[in-house]
Amino acid sequence: MASTMESTLAKTQVRPAEFNDHTVQTPTLEKDLNEKIDAINVDTEVVEPDLDLYVPLKMENGVVDDRNPLTIRAVLVGICLGCLVNASNLYLGLKTGFIFSANIFGAIFGYGIVKGLSKTKLPILGGSFGPQENSIIQAAATGAGGISGIFVAGIPAMYLLGAQEGNPKDNFGAIITITLVCSFFGLFFVTPLRKFFVIQVARELKLLFPTPTAVALTIKSMHAGAAGAREALSKLKALALAFSLALVQRVASYYAVGILYDWHVFTWIHIWSNYTSWAMNIESWGWYFEWTPAFIGSGILIGMNSAISLFGGAIIAWAIIGPALVHYGECIGIHQVDDDPRWEDWYSFASLSNLGHETPSPRYWLLWPGVMIMVCSSMAELFVQYKVIGFAGRVVWQKICANLNTLLVKSGKHSNYLASHAAREVKAADNIIEDPAPPEEQVKMWMWSTGLVVTIVAGILIFKYQWGMEPGLTILACVLGFLFSFLAIQIGAVTDQTPLTAASKASQLVFGAATKNSGFSIKAAQRVNLVAGGLASGGADVATSLTSDFRTGFLLGTPPIKQWYAQACGTLIAVFLAPGMFILFTTAYPCILDGSDHCAFAVPSVAAWAAVAQAVTDPAVSIPLKSGIFSIVMGAVSIAQVVFRHFYLVGPREKYREYLPNWGAIALSFVLPSPVFTTAAMFGALCAFIWRKWKLSSFELYGYAVAAGFIAGEGLGGVIGAALEIGGVSGDVLGTTLGCPAGYC
Repeated sequence: MASTMESTLAKTQVRPAEFNDHTVQTPTLEKDLNEKIDAINVDTEVVEPDLDLYVPLKMENGVVDDRNPLTIRAVLVGICLGCLVNASNLYLGLKTGFIFSANIFGAIFGYGIVKGLSKTKLPILGGSFGPQENSIIQAAATGAGGISGIFVAGIPAMYLLGAQEGNPKDNFGAIITITLVCSFFGLFFVTPLRKFFVIQVARELKLLFPTPTAVALTIKSMHAGAAGAREALSKLKALALAFSLALVQRVASYYAVGILYDWHVFTWIHIWSNYTSWAMNIESWGWYFEWTPAFIGSGILIGMNSAISLFGGAIIAWAIIGPALVHYGECIGIHQVDDDPRWEDWYSFASLSNLGHETPSPRYWLLWPGVMIMVCSSMAELFVQYKVIGFAGRVVWQKICANLNTLLVKSGKHSNYLASHAAREVKAADNIIEDPAPPEEQVKMWMWSTGLVVTIVAGILIFKYQWGMEPGLTILACVLGFLFSFLAIQIGAVTDQTPLTAASKASQLVFGAATKNSGFSIKAAQRVNLVAGGLASGGADVATSLTSDFRTGFLLGTPPIKQWYAQACGTLIAVFLAPGMFILFTTAYPCILDGSDHCAFAVPSVAAWAAVAQAVTDPAVSIPLKSGIFSIVMGAVSIAQVVFRHFYLVGPREKYREYLPNWGAIALSFVLPSPVFTTAAMFGALCAFIWRKWKLSSFELYGYAVAAGFIAGEGLGGVIGAALEIGGVSGDVLGTTLGCPAGYC
């Protein structure tokens, strides 16, 4: 749900698959994909018996994409829609730690825009419009909407810790170059893995890629003749309405935040009791409701299991463990208002300042169990798939032998060993289809390999001279980026959960060890830690997005090279847009970078990255002993569940998997600074559950579009809010804080 907590919201239970078992049924994954299919109003009773999601979809009669799908209008529309999502993600990521993909937003909105243009006779803009061109729109949107993750995590953390001098505006050039390297490193190195993940092991490992598959089915349904066009129009209207409502609500709420956005019920009780109640003791732990369309929308998408796991984790963390830690003196809170006795019971328990110099807050104590669970559960998911790791090694070796053999043959030489291995294609199963894309429609080896070499060399120079990072550490970051990409793609393809938060924290731990006793000052070590972690996780983020696009294009029959060009164009725009939006927000809200109290942005990912960087580089900062012990126990429990589910809950017992808690979601609740976002997501999931029960056909038609509109609409409203702040006409100046504790919301 992304290098940040963005994307770790799980859609469903994790579903590992036995590598060679052709008889294993997958009810959990089938349930997951059915939910995605339901959201796009496909009649599953009709299509499921004949629907093979490991081969390209059969388009409806009359749907033909004769023209080149890589059109100027498709790329421009996709980039424009992706830019909206990119700007939205900067707001949402800084505020909540989460960012969202532009794929479904781009697919539906892009359909509406280009469908209208296609009816005109204007040159370039007019002409036929088919599903393949629609997939190009969403590919360009995904590219333009990406790479924002590093700007809501590692980069602002450098400024927060004082590890980078100046401000983002002064360092704009350096920020552009690091964004360029992170983006295109991921784009180039994952390109040759398309066939491996999308075709070679997809069927055996049940790599369904739920969201990209749902996007492909959405596009297919929208282009299914007159009926499909009517449904597409309905989805478009729902998305546009939800987007508009969320946008208006977010902008209006800046002027009455305690009425239209944050409902501090326990503050209201405290005020009504004439400031004599105990209610602020509950308020202090973040138990209030926020009318955030983005997280209500995300709750609609993630389903009840993940929502319950999130909310349950919040209760464990912020209603049981946190209060117990404070009660027994393990952690402390900070007074929010010192000079007003009416608010003497209002504390903050989420501070990550002065680490190593005072008793930590519950948030710092809880951060480590959350990180440990994420890392352990993600790594366990990877290692139980030991067969795919071995298979991947054989595939890579076969490709290396094939390329070396080709070079030898061209030079007039011969090697029996290389020739025999080059001719021995590695297959996971006998029923793997041939790649439907002919060689001329695939990305040429020289294109991605040349780009990869140039990017790595440029990265070594840029990181050395602009960020003070030695070439060896840059190469290590690239290696970690590749490994984390493999982890993220494989797990995300099964669960719809991309464990980039776990990957980023693992990279920080690795670089903490790599820079220890290396002569770096504390600030220099922290800068290297954050920059290297950003390269590894940022590259993995882009790589995961491109692989997802390849999956969508595979189902729709879109030439891979066309998708690659489209996402590359979008990514190039994002390289400049994301830093610009980062400067916009940090200019409007300087508290993002200085850690001031009562900031409009909680910056949870920024604070978490900074805390981990301090813990692994600063001798004065350590992990509390009891937190470390608890982390190890919880990590072991999460690993045990992965093993239990993978090896025991199989065959007839597999149906019980859906009742297991989602440890990734629970870990997120530990890492987030308060339960407010999990509460909103739980509300959204309950709304979706009731909506399904009340009128399933209505939810199938509108649910997914409404959720996407809510997410994008609030994000853009946040961008407008930043502009209002800079213009001096924001809610801080012209609005009211009625209903907020001590006037702060």
